[in-house]
Amino acid sequence: MAGAVDLSGLKARAEQRTPAGGAPQRPADPSGGGGPPAAGGGAPDVVLDVTEETFQAEVIERSMQVPVVVDLWAEWCGPCKQLSPVLEKLAAEGRGAWILAKIDVDANPRISQAFQVQSIPHVVVVAGGQPVTSFNGAQPEPQLRQWITQLLDALRDQMPGIAEAEARAGGEVDAEPVEEPEDPRIVAAEEALERGDYAAAAQAYEEILASEPAHAEAQAALAQVKFLERAESADPSAIGRADAAPDDVDAQIAAADAQVAAQDVTGAFDRLVQTVARTAGDDRDRARTHLVELFELFGTEDERVTTARRALARALY
Repeated sequence: MAGAVDLSGLKARAEQRTPAGGAPQRPADPSGGGGPPAAGGGAPDVVLDVTEETFQAEVIERSMQVPVVVDLWAEWCGPCKQLSPVLEKLAAEGRGAWILAKIDVDANPRISQAFQVQSIPHVVVVAGGQPVTSFNGAQPEPQLRQWITQLLDALRDQMPGIAEAEARAGGEVDAEPVEEPEDPRIVAAEEALERGDYAAAAQAYEEILASEPAHAEAQAALAQVKFLERAESADPSAIGRADAAPDDVDAQIAAADAQVAAQDVTGAFDRLVQTVARTAGDDRDRARTHLVELFELFGTEDERVTTARRALARALY
């Protein structure tokens, strides 16, 4: 999912509609009076009706602190009316550890286009300003609850806002955690990784994702494994070859991998941002996608990632 969605255009649209010197204004009734209503007064800050005008503030900016689960729905969609109340219930229980952003796709078509929505209900998780995972269709509450738990576990170390919200809610996040049974599939993947068998580790994570596409831990681990496999064969001389051929996108991608492997993370990010800036079409998409995949190797709070994301937005627009 990450790398296939560009949200910068929505930011620009929101800024155009922002009154001078003020924040984007929320309409009195963002839902237009129809559709599944947001959760009531008990959790006004965790369930939000979002529009194109408020998307930047309510989704992108909030996702810098905690994950934002975007629920894309429509009034005429029956499954949406089954899914939305369950998500609202879980968001209220989460008490700020994550935010539910509800978006009517009919009233906000640009958001639907940005997320490349083909069917609804469609749910996307945004963290650190970027989509990280998604699923289609209504899901039963137990599966959704497990999915949210996995999501928070995968992002908690990278997003301090999760633990802070849990602490405010009275959760004992600093106490000794109750040890849960290990997932044998994850154990098998980790054992393969420890042996240096990257292909087996990647296959194990891919099998998990085949049955559970929203498994956040497997998604993050698969990205790490794929990079480790590339890094093992990274050629330091690729950097020189790329410098001599600035229009060769394959060379720039290989050089960026070599730089990350050599701990020159900023240099790798800068190289791909510059490649995006001077290319177009498929070449630009390949460079951008690879850059976003490299972002996923680091925490969303990493200053190098934050700086590079801003530079990427400038290069694209």
